[in-house]
Amino acid sequence: MTSFFWRWFRRLPSPFTADDLRAGYVYELAFRQFEVSDTRVFDRPAAGRAFFEGVIRDHLDLGRPDQVSLVFDRKVRLTGPHPTPGRFRTKVITPGVDPQIVCYFKSSRMKQYFKEHRALRTETVICDTRDFGVGRRLTYDNWNALHAVGDHANQRLCDAEAADALPAPDVATLNRVTRPSITAEGQHAPALRFGDPRVMALLAAVTGFCHLISGFDNRTLVQRMRCLLDEHYSSRHATYDLRRLRRKQIIHRIAGSHRYQLTPPGRALAVLFTKTYGRVLGPGLAALDPQLPRDLAKRSPVALAWKDLTKQLDQFIDQGLAPA
Repeated sequence: MTSFFWRWFRRLPSPFTADDLRAGYVYELAFRQFEVSDTRVFDRPAAGRAFFEGVIRDHLDLGRPDQVSLVFDRKVRLTGPHPTPGRFRTKVITPGVDPQIVCYFKSSRMKQYFKEHRALRTETVICDTRDFGVGRRLTYDNWNALHAVGDHANQRLCDAEAADALPAPDVATLNRVTRPSITAEGQHAPALRFGDPRVMALLAAVTGFCHLISGFDNRTLVQRMRCLLDEHYSSRHATYDLRRLRRKQIIHRIAGSHRYQLTPPGRALAVLFTKTYGRVLGPGLAALDPQLPRDLAKRSPVALAWKDLTKQLDQFIDQGLAPA
């Protein structure tokens, strides 16, 4: 880049005179914008499009401060004498039928979209190198440092999305988790029953996007559970829940610390439970409620089908019990 600039320097207008140049006044090249992209091509474009639409649905909160801190691997301070500047937000842009996810961090941004209907394109654009502790001058070291920042941000985002798209666990695993069991060391592992409010809040808490890099500890779990379940949730409750998650092999302790991370099978199980409870069971039971107002029932195919099934069953039973 430097060689290219000096090659064309003599043809460009310059405010420096010959005396200025002899006195040592010269140009210094600096980064105004640095972009690193990652393109992953799908051999089945339809499957890739379905994957990206699922990503949009799952990660609409990508722009929240804890999410941005994870993706860019930088600490975001919301309070104190020197809070992190900038707005933290996520945009889902839908020009026509091509959606995009755009995430902002300070002066930089990350964009992801489905390119040419067959490739997942992730772009990190760094507009101020000092956001990541890198100098602005165009040097070999600064170039490599910025390239590493962009590569790591793109990779973290793609890895997190791929982990959430893992297939559901097998029936044997579901039975082991939802029923009391004994570990290989002979320890009792209490059941994690699907639908139990505390279990569902616990699994939703540990699948947080912000836990993917540094994990979570007892204090972090208490904070999240108080938001999701009960403000009286204590450290003692968290200790018990962490123990039963570890004995069910859903989490493992990070070596040399008191922090935990989800195991790959544990993440698949937690995502399955959370999505099924929030997107299938809850809306489904609401649609099947016989007290559902008529105007709302007309908008739900499930509610209409259920009412029709109930009507047909009642007629069938009445005909079967009618005297000959």
